[in-house]
Amino acid sequence: MQKQSKLTFAPITIILAKKPMTREIILILPDIRSCWNVGAMFRTADGLGVSKVYLAGYTPAPPNPRIAKVALGAETWLPWEQAPDLNSLLTKLKQEGWQIVALEKTAASTDISQTSFGAKVALLVGNEVEGVPADSQALADNIVHIPMLGLKGSLNVAIATSIALYQIRHGLQTN
Repeated sequence: MQKQSKLTFAPITIILAKKPMTREIILILPDIRSCWNVGAMFRTADGLGVSKVYLAGYTPAPPNPRIAKVALGAETWLPWEQAPDLNSLLTKLKQEGWQIVALEKTAASTDISQTSFGAKVALLVGNEVEGVPADSQALADNIVHIPMLGLKGSLNVAIATSIALYQIRHGLQTN
């Protein structure tokens, strides 16, 4: 006797009726050490409609079995590119009209839930230990943080990226 699947799927009318995305988002990952974090961020980026991922510095790149194990295929269909120089990439994106948003807790950062986002947002996250480099923060249009309630002042980079992407996708809009 065969087991029946307990999976259920949404009717196609519900899928097609989803609200269209009004904001384009790209994700920039400089000097991320962990393949598992990179894989998790690819999977989250796919789920939240990110149009492209930039891998800068020594961030591991696909194909990589450790990235694939967590990304579950997202790294194969989500466009990505290696960026040899982070600040050159940020400058180029700013010239193309992207709002550069750095995710980093600083004395000047603002609560991400209180930040307005434009039509083209580039989310820049920092590495697991050092965060977003100061020279790259200087190129950002906004520096945002996720408010923390516990004793630890930060989250794992993949978790923080997920929260930030969700907030950017569904948060305040300036246009």
